Amino acid sequence: MFKKNKLVWILPFLVIATILLFNSPIFSGQVAAQSRIADPLPSWNQGSTKQAIISYVQQVTDPANDSYILPADRIATFDNDGTLWIEKPLYVQLVFVLDRLKALAPQHPEWQEAQPFKSILSNDLNQLQSLKIPDDLFKLILATHSGMSEEEFEAQVTRFLQNQTHPRFKRRYTKLIYQPMVELVNYLKLNDFQVYICSGGGIDFIRTFSDSAYGIPTEKVIGSAVQKEFMLADDKSSTFMRLPEIVKPINDKAGKPVNIDRYIGKKPVMAVGNSDGDIQMLQYADSNALPDFELLLHHDDSEREYDYDQGTEKALRLAQENNWQVISLKRDFKQVFPFEDN
Repeated sequence: MFKKNKLVWILPFLVIATILLFNSPIFSGQVAAQSRIADPLPSWNQGSTKQAIISYVQQVTDPANDSYILPADRIATFDNDGTLWIEKPLYVQLVFVLDRLKALAPQHPEWQEAQPFKSILSNDLNQLQSLKIPDDLFKLILATHSGMSEEEFEAQVTRFLQNQTHPRFKRRYTKLIYQPMVELVNYLKLNDFQVYICSGGGIDFIRTFSDSAYGIPTEKVIGSAVQKEFMLADDKSSTFMRLPEIVKPINDKAGKPVNIDRYIGKKPVMAVGNSDGDIQMLQYADSNALPDFELLLHHDDSEREYDYDQGTEKALRLAQENNWQVISLKRDFKQVFPFEDN
């Protein structure tokens, strides 16, 4: 026990140390982080959807709860187009394809008479809407995504994303990410979830911006891909040459669970999508023996974004039948895009 004179001697030092601690950047940063955690989803409106998300995360991360899931099994998969960023009036990667076709057209005079190239180069938007999936789309992707090194392709995508803007919002596409969904990604990561993108879009296309836009690193992106050939130069530098061949299965619909198993080796406990192309991924998570949670984003806000059901009809019906949580963009998103705060 301290003697009185020793306590009097040490008290000023304790006061100084306490003041320094409370004003230190480390402590203030911890307080700020705790303040943010108090509402981990500030861009979401209060309601049943937000509460369901928070309740699920709290339950599966509480060791005392019967629904507890070990961190190694906390796998969450997110679709990209229409789930993490905008997909209207055209998929962003399709806009890139059209941009590259026009840039490459002088080197391919045969495109002037061959479909679907002819209609695109003549700006026939009606023909563009009637593209044959997947045959026409494969032709366009292979014409614009192969025959170059991986570095050349990444440079083309980066230039596109830096220079092209959305026709309605007049912002770069990487600014048209959904702020509430990015908050959800961060909330899950904070609670030791491994968050993956699982998209029908190109894996290498998405990898150019996934980390900077969403905080999801390149190794956690699953997507459609072209075949590649490893090339080693005399100076021992290496690259991949992109070949005119699609890797099967395409990472859409039933291909998503196959590629999730191929890349991750575990079923997700959470799956987040927005369309019929995500149904099998949601069903795959729903079949997990561990407590699972499925989210379907419904675009129903024409003022702040877009209002559409086309391509989501079956998913909306199955969500009701299987008790998947439907996110209403209009009702649940307090803020849609990050720039709305600026």
